[in-house]
Amino acid sequence: MRKTLKTLLVAAVGLWAGALVAQQPTQTALIRLDTPQGALLGTASERHPQVSIFKGIPYAMPPVGQARWQAPKPAPTWQGERLADTFGPDCLQQPYPEGSFFYRPARVSSEDCLYLNVWSAAEPGADRPVMVWIHGGALTRGSGAIDTYDGTNLAAKDVVVVTINYRLGVFGFFAHPELVSESPEFSAGNYGILDQIEALRWVQQNIAAFGGDPDNVTIFGESAGAWSVNLLTASPLTEGLFHKVIAQSGARLDTRVALDRQTSAGPPAINSGVELATQLGAASVADLRNMPGRELLDRAMAAGFRTDGIVDGWVIPAQPYEIFSEGRQRAVPVMVGFNSDEGTTLGAAANLPSTAEAYRARLQAQFGDFADLVLDVYPEDNIRESVLASFRDATFGWNMVTWANLTRHVGQPAYLYYFTHQPPGAAESNLGAYHASEIAYAFNNVQTLPSRGTALDYRLADIMSDYWVNFAHHGQPSAPGQAEWLPYSNAERNYLLIGTEVSAETDLMPDNWAVFDRVMDRRRQPVSD
Repeated sequence: MRKTLKTLLVAAVGLWAGALVAQQPTQTALIRLDTPQGALLGTASERHPQVSIFKGIPYAMPPVGQARWQAPKPAPTWQGERLADTFGPDCLQQPYPEGSFFYRPARVSSEDCLYLNVWSAAEPGADRPVMVWIHGGALTRGSGAIDTYDGTNLAAKDVVVVTINYRLGVFGFFAHPELVSESPEFSAGNYGILDQIEALRWVQQNIAAFGGDPDNVTIFGESAGAWSVNLLTASPLTEGLFHKVIAQSGARLDTRVALDRQTSAGPPAINSGVELATQLGAASVADLRNMPGRELLDRAMAAGFRTDGIVDGWVIPAQPYEIFSEGRQRAVPVMVGFNSDEGTTLGAAANLPSTAEAYRARLQAQFGDFADLVLDVYPEDNIRESVLASFRDATFGWNMVTWANLTRHVGQPAYLYYFTHQPPGAAESNLGAYHASEIAYAFNNVQTLPSRGTALDYRLADIMSDYWVNFAHHGQPSAPGQAEWLPYSNAERNYLLIGTEVSAETDLMPDNWAVFDRVMDRRRQPVSD
């Protein structure tokens, strides 16, 4: 890219990335790139000067005013040069509370937040694989600007990296009968997923200018980002937008909330929307659209509003498990996995039963007549270990193994991993391989971990990111000099164990999945209104 981009001196007058700037003399060297949208002025990475970085690129119109709770519209083109050296605002959200393991200082947030960021060491038209990261945060928090997601080290391994923002919480996943009526598709509620789809359309139209190949796009994400990857794989609206998927600790193959009917996951989404409007004293969607965004967010969170990934008949036409079981998902290679200690930072170890009797009573309340089956696999002799393991497997493990298994219906390979490495400080804090701990290794960004990494951590991150990058290149994960990662199938239940060392293994906890197959099948049964 450096050969074909023009390095110039421009005015850096303290404007954020959304500003258009005139060329005026200063001492800040920026990199010009011509794209179908218009000219961008980005920067070079300090760690890898061959990597160019473009931040805060608009991919959709601001979803404000009447556009609140509408499908996103493509961002317009511009004349002149757009400064792209600063991240755009996060989507409107409340930060994690202080004291939370996932707390970080708040960034500026706004409803005007549909921006993305690109890292690339390739020349325009070089056709490098593209990796589009979708952040986690329960679809209520997060950003493409988090330092762990910095794409520099992956881009240095010959891929183009994109991180995105998308609408969150009540702005991204709110349904209401009036919104259904005004929708041409008679749908509502999946605006955050529609934002992700619009970002992928932007990639198709623009990424060649950054050296990326629009015909070789991998989407990847963790937690709610992996939920999103799962839902995008299930959506009929995503045809041709990506070609491989990586999901880290998250899928939505359990039963989901539906737009206008009861499921085992809860009441119809439109009912929840009507209830929220009533609690907020809003007589109509127009009243809700007139409410200041921060007030709407705070009041919705105070009211306990929460929906995500609604089965709406359009974006998500049916229950995801049904779509995957019938082979109606995108026919793409899949790489999925989870961590050994997902629950330690998610509250699963809080308020543990103090006795075996209390533990059995909890299982009875959670699983009914399957409680004894669960107890056989997660016994009462170590309550903490059993509670954490059953939480991990019900919430993450079963979803990931089931996704790998159901990929057989589209004739594509699936690769399963199990991450057990304890990051620095995790053993002393009794956290283990906690939720999200693998992200810094996948991005080769060990320097962003809460505690200082060792040489072993840096080595593991280099290996793990090689597997990720080579999957994006070829659809088969590999790393030089490391274990061959074989596909997962019913007949050959292969997986990659990523611990202090990396090894190829088989038959990961089959008894655990057998139990939750039965539990989830029960939950999929129809629920009367």
